[in-house]
Amino acid sequence: MDLREYRPKSALQTKTTLVNAPRYPVIDAHNHLSGMFGGGWDQRPVPELLDRLDEAGVQVYVDLDGGWGEDVLQRHLAHFKQAAPERFAVFGGVNWDAWSEHGDDFPEWAAERLRVQKGWGAQGLKIWKPFGLSVKDPQGRLVSIDDARLDPIWQAAAALDLPVTIHVADPVAFFWELDGENERWEELQAHPDWHFPASKFPSFDSILGSLANLVARHAGTTFIAAHVGCYAENLAWVGALLERCPNFYVDIAARIPELGRQPYTARKFFLQYADRILFGTDMSPDVDYYRIYYRFLESDDEYFNYDTEEPPGSGRWRIYGLYLPDDVLEKVYFRNAQRVILRRSQQI
Repeated sequence: MDLREYRPKSALQTKTTLVNAPRYPVIDAHNHLSGMFGGGWDQRPVPELLDRLDEAGVQVYVDLDGGWGEDVLQRHLAHFKQAAPERFAVFGGVNWDAWSEHGDDFPEWAAERLRVQKGWGAQGLKIWKPFGLSVKDPQGRLVSIDDARLDPIWQAAAALDLPVTIHVADPVAFFWELDGENERWEELQAHPDWHFPASKFPSFDSILGSLANLVARHAGTTFIAAHVGCYAENLAWVGALLERCPNFYVDIAARIPELGRQPYTARKFFLQYADRILFGTDMSPDVDYYRIYYRFLESDDEYFNYDTEEPPGSGRWRIYGLYLPDDVLEKVYFRNAQRVILRRSQQI
């Protein structure tokens, strides 16, 4: 039998908790509205989107697509933010391609563009994973995440009171050899461009080390490291950086496959760092996905699928619910993002 035909059914008799609505209103701090990951909502009516968010219990939706370019940022501000200003927050970004044009003046130029973007209505800065993996300076040298030449960008974010959502590395297995020991083998077969072999890319450890240096050096800048600090497989490492850097936060977007298979460690992590974790899915406004996340956070269900498909996309394993207490759920669902992204403390 071909592996693709293998669909084992569990013999376990476990309960299923349907969590159709979250215990508290939700701020989705990491998501998209255009392209493959956003469902093409920039081409659809905003009232239809709001109905979808209402059904899912999402009160505020953080759209990171403005980081793809200023034309996208302006379109999304006009399409979503103007239509429902209290329901959306849109992040801007850095145009790394402009470095060759501006040379040594690029960092100051990028900082000024961030000021312009905030003037348009951007509420944060999104840094995508090409930074650290493929962004090069005008001399063709790969740029490290903690490159001191770029300090004006992070200083500008601090001065403008804009949080920086930064995604610099994918799951650890994406950096491993693509062989029979790689737990993401099937996923990487389906998406070969997600593989970052050592022969072509910097190591995972060097990327995460540079991220830690950047966060520590810019204590006045708020960093939200996407996907559980870009290292959901090692919560001890993430926790150590949270302990060392009060300006460091994480979101849980697209990482319940990792969190849910280490439920004891993950639950302790949520309890210990309840003030530093933001909710997010990175799965577009998909009601079914939201309900899986709610089930994961709120229930004590065992051994369930973290995906809407079989076999699940990341790997052939199941997850366990964390049954988090109400005070932690309230912080993760909305209070942390309300404080860190929306910069306000009142109830949404």
